[in-house]
Amino acid sequence: MLNAMDFETFLERVEALWEQIPEVFKRELQGVHVAEEAKEEPGLLGQDVWRLGEYLDPGPPSVFAGFEGLGRHIVLYYGSFQKVAEGDPAFDWEAEIWETLLHELQHHVESLAGRDDLVQQDLAQLRALRQKGAGR
Repeated sequence: MLNAMDFETFLERVEALWEQIPEVFKRELQGVHVAEEAKEEPGLLGQDVWRLGEYLDPGPPSVFAGFEGLGRHIVLYYGSFQKVAEGDPAFDWEAEIWETLLHELQHHVESLAGRDDLVQQDLAQLRALRQKGAGR
């Protein structure tokens, strides 16, 4: 692989970049987790579209006392970064990690504010990708 970063280095870079973000933006966030696997974008399976990260918000507690202790998290998918880097010799790992962290953190901040503007932007982008895929 021409443009590679091993898992341990990826973890180190995520941690270093995460430390640069002011604590005020991390309020009520349980943390950032790195999964080794790749995650294809649901609804676009087999189309070489990879989810680099996601914000996990369990929402309000259910009437059945669910979600206790889950909290809000950001997950980055190392394997997805690898998949994207394989097809792009100019892939900038650090820039992509930073952009993904900030994107998922924006989801978190908007969630705390009761907004979903970025969710709507993401959904519009997915619709466009689905339409493009259907036109193949």
